[in-house]
Amino acid sequence: MRKTIHSKLIGCYILIGILSFLFATAGGSHFVETYLEGEVGTRLHDSAVRFASDEITVQQLAAGDISGLEKLADILSTGEGAGILVLDQDFQVLVQSPDLDYSLSYTESAVETSSAPHTITIPDSDLDFWLNAQYTINNFYGYFSSPHLNVMVPVENSGVTEGYVTYHYDMQQLYQKRSGLLGILQMVFLAVYALCGVLLLCYQKWIHIPLKQIIKGASEYANGDLSYRIPVKSEDEMGYLANTLNYMADKINQNGEYQRTFIANVSHDFRSPLTSIKGYVEAILDGTIPPELQDKYLNIISHEADRLEKLTRSLLVLNDLDERKRMMNIRRFDINDVIKNTANTFEGTCSKKNIDLELLLYGKELFVEADMEQIQQVLYNLLDNAIKFSNDNSSINIETSVKNDKVFVSVKDHGVGIPKESLSKVWDRFYKTDTSRGKDRKGTGLGLSIVKEIIKAHNQNINVISTEGVGTEFIFTLKKVK
Repeated sequence: MRKTIHSKLIGCYILIGILSFLFATAGGSHFVETYLEGEVGTRLHDSAVRFASDEITVQQLAAGDISGLEKLADILSTGEGAGILVLDQDFQVLVQSPDLDYSLSYTESAVETSSAPHTITIPDSDLDFWLNAQYTINNFYGYFSSPHLNVMVPVENSGVTEGYVTYHYDMQQLYQKRSGLLGILQMVFLAVYALCGVLLLCYQKWIHIPLKQIIKGASEYANGDLSYRIPVKSEDEMGYLANTLNYMADKINQNGEYQRTFIANVSHDFRSPLTSIKGYVEAILDGTIPPELQDKYLNIISHEADRLEKLTRSLLVLNDLDERKRMMNIRRFDINDVIKNTANTFEGTCSKKNIDLELLLYGKELFVEADMEQIQQVLYNLLDNAIKFSNDNSSINIETSVKNDKVFVSVKDHGVGIPKESLSKVWDRFYKTDTSRGKDRKGTGLGLSIVKEIIKAHNQNINVISTEGVGTEFIFTLKKVK
C-alpha cells in the first residue's frame, strides 16, 4: 500500500511522542535527581560548616557539654530536614538528633554494652576525602540501614580537631521529591503533546483534506473531466492553488473548444473552394463544360485557389505569432511614409468603389520604433477590412496623432458598422458577422486576429469603436522615437 505524507506524519507523531515520553521519564528522572542531590548536598554542607565553625559548638565540644550540643543539634536538624551526628576525635557518637534512623546492628550493640557510645569506623584514608568532598551517598560506614546523603565537617579549635559534625539526609525523602517533580514534568509533556495533537488536527483540516481534494481534481483533469471543480474555498495557499487549477482547467477547456471550432472553421473554409475547384476540374475533364466556356471556369478555379492561398498564408502568420517563432525586427521608421505606401496599394480597389482615402498625418515625418513589416501588415488588414465594409461613394480616414510619447494611428470608415453584440468577438479567429459572410465570400475571418496578435506582441493596444449603419474606427498605438 502506498504510504502517504499524512500516514508518515501520524507515524512520526506517535513515534516521537513515545520516545520523548521515555526520554522525559528516564532522562528527566536522572536530571531531577542529580539537581536535587546537588542542591541538598550544597545546602547541608554550608549548614555543617556554619555549625562546626560556631564558637559555641567549639566550646561545648571541647568542654564535653553533651546537653548543649544536643539542643543545638535538635534545633539545626529541624530547620534543615536532616539528622545530625556530633562525633569526637575518635569518631564516637556524642550527640544524635532524634529523627535519625540508624541501623539495627548499632541498636543491638548499644543494648549489649549498656548504652555505651556508638563508634563509627572511618578509615584514615577517607579523612582526606572528607576534607575535599561536599557530600557522599551511602549508609555512612554501616551506620544507617538505607542510603543517606552524608556531609562531614571537622570542628577545629586553634588548629586542633576536637571532633566532627555530620549531616545525614535520608535519600527516600529525595526520591519522593524527585517523583513529585517528575510527575509535574510528565504532565507538562503530556499537555504539550496534546497541543501538538491539536496542531495535527489543524493540519488535517487545513492541509490534508484540501490536498486530497486537489489531488482528486488533478486526477479528474488528467482523465479528461475538465468540468470538475475542486471544492476548496479557503483564502490561504490551498485555496489559491485550487482556484489556479480550476482556472487552468477552464482555460484548457476553452482551448479545447477553440481548437474544435478552429478545425471546424478551417474545414469549412477549405472545403468550399476545394469543392468548387474539384467540381469544375472534373466537369472540364469529362467534357461537361464545353471548350468555349473553359476560360470562364478556369478563372473561377484560379479565384478559389487564390482564396485558399490567402487562407493558408494567414494561418501560417498566426502560427508564427502564437509560437513566437518570428523574431521581431524592431527599428526606427517613419509611420507616415508607411501609411502613404500602404494606402497606394489600394488605389485601384478604391477607384472601383469610388472611395476616397483621406490621410490626416501628424507632421511631415513621424518616427516610431516597431517591426515595420508587421505594422505594414496591420495597416493592410485594417484598410482591406475598411474598404470591404464601406459603402460606395464614401470615404476612409487614416489619421496619426501624438500623445504622451505614443503615436496613435486611426483607420475610420463610414460603412455598415459592426453590431454592438459582435464588437467583443471581432478579434476571435474565423469570426464573421452574417453581413460579412454574405457580402464578402473571400474573407477568412483571420485578418483582425492577426492585427490583434501583432499589436499585442509590440506591447501596445488596439481598440475598436463602431456604430451600426454609421461606420467603424480602429485605433492602435506605437512607441514614438524620442
